[in-house]
Amino acid sequence: MRIGLLGGSFNPPHRGHLYASELALRQLALDSVWWLVSPQNPLKSSRSMANFDERLHTAERFVRNRRIRVSDLEDQLGTRFTVDTLQALIRRFPEVRFVWLMGTDNLVQLPRWRRWQTIFRLVPIAVAGRPGSTAAARNSPAAHRFAFAWRPPSRRFAELPPPAWTMLEGRRDPTSATAIRSASRPVDS
Repeated sequence: MRIGLLGGSFNPPHRGHLYASELALRQLALDSVWWLVSPQNPLKSSRSMANFDERLHTAERFVRNRRIRVSDLEDQLGTRFTVDTLQALIRRFPEVRFVWLMGTDNLVQLPRWRRWQTIFRLVPIAVAGRPGSTAAARNSPAAHRFAFAWRPPSRRFAELPPPAWTMLEGRRDPTSATAIRSASRPVDS
């Protein structure tokens, strides 16, 4: 079984999340993608964050692709950091080949994540392009540190031993959760 893991706040879920998931399903021949709705991203403020249950249920209603599963696994596991979540999932599902999915914007800021280099050593990583951050991602500290582990996207990518990472090929979806939240806020009069 080959499963992509897309972690995030999903505050709110949007077309960009779907597009990256579907791109990974196709290009990497994944069986499924699990959206790991984070109870609280340690790098984001909780001020503009909808509550966990609301984000989880909104994501469940949003997804129509039966190969994309919305999950509360991080809440069940009690993990806050990606590295801890990955280690717990690998222990819980030893027969599964996981691939971590992220956008180029996250690859740029990956060195801010707890034990980010360990993440590269746990599972292969697939990066979906986001407008305005693709060039920065290719020149990021993480990309330079693991340049030796870059591989082209392939249907066998999930079987590669880590470290291995790739950039998914396709259009860049401009949808942003921050922009969606800003557009939905009432204007003060």
